[in-house]
Amino acid sequence: MVKSVIDPVTRIEGHLRVECEVENGVITDAWVSGTLFRGMETIMQGRDPSDAYFISQRICGVCPISHGHASSMSAESALGVDFPGGARLVRNLIEAAEFLHSHILWFYTLAALDYVNPAKALEADIAATYDLAQAAGTSTANFAAVQSRIKTLVEGGDLSIFTNGYLDHPGYPEDMPAELHLIAVAHYLEALEVQAEAAQIIALMGGKFPHFMTSIPGGTAWVPTVEKLDDVLFRFKRVHDWIYSTMIPDTLAIAPFYKDALTYGGGHGNFLAWGVFDSASRELPDRYLPSGAVFTSKGLSVEEADEGKILEYVDHTWLNGDGKALHPSEGKTVPPQAFTGYDPKTEYSWAKAPRYDGAAMEVGPLARMVVAYLKGVAPVKTLIDTALEALGAAGKPEVLVSLLGRIAARNLEAAVIADWSLEWVTELIETIKSGEKLEFHKPLKEKNGKGAGLWEAPRGALGHWMNVSGGKIANYQVCTPSTWDLSPRDADGIRGPMEEALIGVPVIDPERPIEAGRIARSFDP
Repeated sequence: MVKSVIDPVTRIEGHLRVECEVENGVITDAWVSGTLFRGMETIMQGRDPSDAYFISQRICGVCPISHGHASSMSAESALGVDFPGGARLVRNLIEAAEFLHSHILWFYTLAALDYVNPAKALEADIAATYDLAQAAGTSTANFAAVQSRIKTLVEGGDLSIFTNGYLDHPGYPEDMPAELHLIAVAHYLEALEVQAEAAQIIALMGGKFPHFMTSIPGGTAWVPTVEKLDDVLFRFKRVHDWIYSTMIPDTLAIAPFYKDALTYGGGHGNFLAWGVFDSASRELPDRYLPSGAVFTSKGLSVEEADEGKILEYVDHTWLNGDGKALHPSEGKTVPPQAFTGYDPKTEYSWAKAPRYDGAAMEVGPLARMVVAYLKGVAPVKTLIDTALEALGAAGKPEVLVSLLGRIAARNLEAAVIADWSLEWVTELIETIKSGEKLEFHKPLKEKNGKGAGLWEAPRGALGHWMNVSGGKIANYQVCTPSTWDLSPRDADGIRGPMEEALIGVPVIDPERPIEAGRIARSFDP
């Protein structure tokens, strides 16, 4: 047995350690440690309920929109306010912009270098690169200029971790043509500009990015006009077209060289989604991407999600607790007086271990896509069936429960959301032109109450629970997507989703475990 450790895991938004035991070239056990105590819940105590909207966004610099929405929903739920219909489409649009920004950022900036080797791009023939791009249906770029930039970086030793033994890592497929490596690196550079376009949509509607100011409790402070929405529509269309002309073709071009990743990395195979993008009904099961819970042990079938089935364990965390698992609405986030040190047998993470009906649940794009697919959401089903056919797995959605499935799901979701974003902008423009009066905000009135904001961040199921007494926050708890996915073992020793996904993963070189890094970053922690 060989111990393999990545500490810290790089190219993520957070602080993470992954420790694995490798036997005969395969991971046999794993421990995932969240090494940062955020403690945002403690900051909320005694504050005005509306303050939580601004404070909770600071939990994450990539998905503040989702935290803002979940926080506002928790206040609205606690204090008896239904945000008006005009705010629904506005919130959907700004959330969509964040999802598109995050998914593009993840695929190209954070994850791509696990599958694409910049040094290999130096071997590409430029004419053959254009031919391959055309054959793959993906967009072209100035490949010669990109190749020249890569050469300068490689010769200058400026490729970060890739200069430390990864440029020659045998984990990259030998049969993947150098021209495809060059195409992907060129699009890596383009993605930086397209991310910025999505971020500008958020700035237009939210005042700034990352931490926006307009989806306050009660609705939205941004009142759209046709002129403002024309600007938003123009930018959404650019992002939409790039996803279809570049991101999806790149995914389909690279995936066949990693088809073995359809056979591992699936983890427990349990999925949870609260749903995202409200329909007119505002009900979780009716959201564009609906809520649901899936247990593959019961067959690939979906049931309605019930937030009452959540309990959070702290047995293997550094947090204080009395050994009793608590529902988030009654939860506590209390750090110890003194740090006890890392020990995978006892305490090894700041992340709690949430369980749904006793099971460790994966959340994120794969969970949302599986739930939507099983619920028959038409655009999701069409895209997934097309992708399965391209991978030679037509009619076998169960292969999605894998590393490659997790990667594909995020990018396919970006395409679905890009389509919907154009529909929502158009609907809002037509409604305003029709002269129909839209309401965008209602004030909070009650001074006492308990409520939950159940929503989705790009990384997965997100819950904010608020208890208000005398007009002040008496308790506030957050269960983030990373809390679900990066959870340590619970009281029964059940591994968290990422820990379980690492089991059975082949590792060529334990000193350079790129395969474990792929699994970790596939969750976008």
